[in-house]
Amino acid sequence: MTHGFTHMIRLADVPATGLSVSLAADETARRQIARDYQLVGLDRLTADVTAKPWFDGAEISGRWEADYAQTCGVTLERIDERKSGEFTVRAVPPGSLHAPVEEAEAEIDLEADDPPDIAEGGLVDLAAYVVEHLALEIDPFPRKPDAEFTPPDISADLSPFSVLKRLRQDD
Repeated sequence: MTHGFTHMIRLADVPATGLSVSLAADETARRQIARDYQLVGLDRLTADVTAKPWFDGAEISGRWEADYAQTCGVTLERIDERKSGEFTVRAVPPGSLHAPVEEAEAEIDLEADDPPDIAEGGLVDLAAYVVEHLALEIDPFPRKPDAEFTPPDISADLSPFSVLKRLRQDD
């Protein structure tokens, strides 16, 4: 998704001492991110991100904060949320010895670190990692804490033809 919130770095340009940046999505980017993730609004998205050398790539860590609103799936009321999180990912250039190896059958170790991302062209977008981790925190089925679903009365005839049937009975 292209949302206008980007901060590209070249892996080869990450200094030995590391690189730190503070990111804040502007109004246009926040509006697009909200649209992309079906939010009512995204009032704030900020992050402090650090990249430091890791083998022939970089280890990227960050802390982000966001204020956004969703619609309750039961009452259709606005739900204001404040979320924050931390992440650490690794990225390597294509052809790196540390790149994940494609296997016919993969073993998954839930305790192991994620394999590094392949940075096409040796470039990574720090802001994209922030948006990715925000997206992971968004509740796909938001519900206000006190909202209760009341199922419709199924004893009533709910077919579209029931209206026509009632019109005929009125004649």
